[in-house]
Amino acid sequence: MRYRLFVSGLALILVIGGLSMVLARATSQGISSDRAAAARAGKTTAVPRTAWGKPDLQGVWDFRTATPLERPAELAGKEFLTAAEAAEFEKRSAVRNDRDRNVPEGNVGDYNQFWYDRGTQIAGTRRTSLIIDPPDGRIPALTPEAQKKSSALAEARRGLDMDAPTPGGWVHDLGPGGLRVRCILGFSSGPPMAPSAYNNNVQLFQTADNLAILTEMIHDTRIVPLDGRPHGNLRQWAGDSRGRWEGDTLVVDTVNFHAATLMTTAELSRNMHLVERFKRVDAETLLYEFTIEDPTTWTKPWTAQVPMRKSQQPIYEYACHEGNYSMQNILAGARAREKAEEGPARTR
Repeated sequence: MRYRLFVSGLALILVIGGLSMVLARATSQGISSDRAAAARAGKTTAVPRTAWGKPDLQGVWDFRTATPLERPAELAGKEFLTAAEAAEFEKRSAVRNDRDRNVPEGNVGDYNQFWYDRGTQIAGTRRTSLIIDPPDGRIPALTPEAQKKSSALAEARRGLDMDAPTPGGWVHDLGPGGLRVRCILGFSSGPPMAPSAYNNNVQLFQTADNLAILTEMIHDTRIVPLDGRPHGNLRQWAGDSRGRWEGDTLVVDTVNFHAATLMTTAELSRNMHLVERFKRVDAETLLYEFTIEDPTTWTKPWTAQVPMRKSQQPIYEYACHEGNYSMQNILAGARAREKAEEGPARTR
């Protein structure tokens, strides 16, 4: 968790000055726009390479953005913003961030509000959502069976605080945010990674045979073998990942999740098949793309793209452990609440 000022000439050109070329010339990934902006800023567009010839993905990457994961309802049917709309959107985002960070004296407000680190700039292509498929920019509908399970859970948790255990539940019944509460996986760490309120940074370490993905949120490190070995059968919190190169794009295939991971807007699926793609666009830009598929949960697969910017600052440890240390109190409080709620019923 840290604060960084990311208002550089490069960023301004990427978001504002270079956007006039996007709709006419950018690919669906915005690569040509990013390269043109970097060139105008005097930055090299050459993709750095490792000693063994592969694109160098290493370093700290900042994936803050004001672009939402899903397209807002008021922008339905609108894939891109105009330059004027983008500027106004970024202005409102900056005002919101300033308001969040400046909590009035004597009013603690949201416990972590002062360290919110949302982005103020939209993704380089001026997209209205990070989701690029389906074309409506929205997470697909749940299957009937998944919707039934979701409705049943919502009913079981009706009237409860977000992080309270489901009545009678234990450590596995803390609701959709249970892994976050226990400091096992965070809402921006995934996998897949997606921008959130804070800790929107990842550091990549790379050898010819392995990739290490260190997310700032919860400080988790995922090791991805690149040597062609098959998937194992052991379910893990962050899944079982295997990587391969497709040209200059590193593809990471992940299955066997131990539990559903969490994103900003929704709980994901324990049974999902996750495919992530890492492509070094230029010296300053990494394009991260992920596709999620689980026909038992969603009616169709869905894909999102998250442009990441190179950061020269280090990642400091985010030592999240409060949830596990306070588990006894969380559960004791839940049992006390349940006992109090049962009392009047027994006297009637």
